[in-house]
Amino acid sequence: MPTNKKEEKEMAEVIKFYDVDGRNMRFRNFAGKAGKYNLEGDRNFCLLLNPDVADEMSEEGFNVRYLKPRDDGDDPVPYIQVKLKYYDRSGNRLRPPKIVQITKRGKTELDEETVNNLDWAEIEKFDIAINPRPYENVNGRSGVTAYLKTLYVTIVEDDFEDRYYDVPDSAQNIVDDED
Repeated sequence: MPTNKKEEKEMAEVIKFYDVDGRNMRFRNFAGKAGKYNLEGDRNFCLLLNPDVADEMSEEGFNVRYLKPRDDGDDPVPYIQVKLKYYDRSGNRLRPPKIVQITKRGKTELDEETVNNLDWAEIEKFDIAINPRPYENVNGRSGVTAYLKTLYVTIVEDDFEDRYYDVPDSAQNIVDDED
């Protein structure tokens, strides 16, 4: 879980976590698919926190929630939801989050069309920067929402990735032959 490696910050500044274990990113919905807990188009994931960081973020107004313990005697695990936004409510383009996938062959920047690859990827570790944004809704509730600013994700690759990396894609060969 993210630890006290978090940089010193004020509310308006970016919050950063380094070398976070891939298991600490849960309930990934980079594609924004509708589901039991998600509206169509809402891209997000949950970031597990250590209790000290969770307490601090809760005091700052973040909506820190807790996963129920799996076993008797375990403590609930704190987490926050992190949102990804490419457009505002009016449909205007926003500055997109920078999302970079790291593999043995190098790095690839992901955009809103390719970021959904992370929904099923096996993540080894990641570095993340979050923009905190205060809100107040029509019911008078207020708090802080975590929006993704930057994400560098190291992907676990299986043995077949290396073995078949240089084999050409047959569908690409068919398309090239028709030209």
